[in-house]
Amino acid sequence: MRKSYAIALGIIILSFILGVCLYPQMPEKMASHWNAQGEVNGHLPKFWGLFLGPLVSVGLFLLFTVIPKIDPLKHNIEEFRKYYDGFVVLIILFLFYVYILTILWNMGVKFSIVQMLAPAFAILYYYCGVLSENAKRNWFVGIRTPWTLSSERVWEKTHKIGGKLFKASGVIAFIGTFFQNYALFFILVPVILVAVYTIVYSYVEYRKQLKDKKLDIMHA
Repeated sequence: MRKSYAIALGIIILSFILGVCLYPQMPEKMASHWNAQGEVNGHLPKFWGLFLGPLVSVGLFLLFTVIPKIDPLKHNIEEFRKYYDGFVVLIILFLFYVYILTILWNMGVKFSIVQMLAPAFAILYYYCGVLSENAKRNWFVGIRTPWTLSSERVWEKTHKIGGKLFKASGVIAFIGTFFQNYALFFILVPVILVAVYTIVYSYVEYRKQLKDKKLDIMHA
């Protein structure tokens, strides 16, 4: 087993152990969802409140394990495999952090859930930028639009600028840690704008490439 997968699996096993050990201490209805103001607006039965998160992590872990084997361009994934493996560990660690926050809240520790999530999202976004800058064309990981998947050059250009923008989103999300009432704004708005921009950018670059090809043919 790859070292990164062993670490991710260890985190998942730890989450199940915590769930079993803390089961008697949890309320029958556990807070499981919060609104933008950090107020609880959703609950789950104790069993699902403790084990839904770890089960989701298991599902994602299995998916991440399979992707490098089933992608038609799996040889490209191998070229940035260390970054991919790092992302697997990071996303499982991110979910574990959310799980710990949920447990602490239901044990009576009160805090701004959105504000506490801001630095975690910041790290996740920043690493997505690193991953984007190093990702090679494939069907599962990266900024996958019809235009990036159709052109190696468009993929490269889109991911280079997308990587920088995702890193900037990470920095902005971290700033949200210091603004409780606007933390969600700092977390969501930048990454939404990056997603929209990179989609449009990939389309524009693809159209430019087609135009350049036509000019080359005309001058040939």
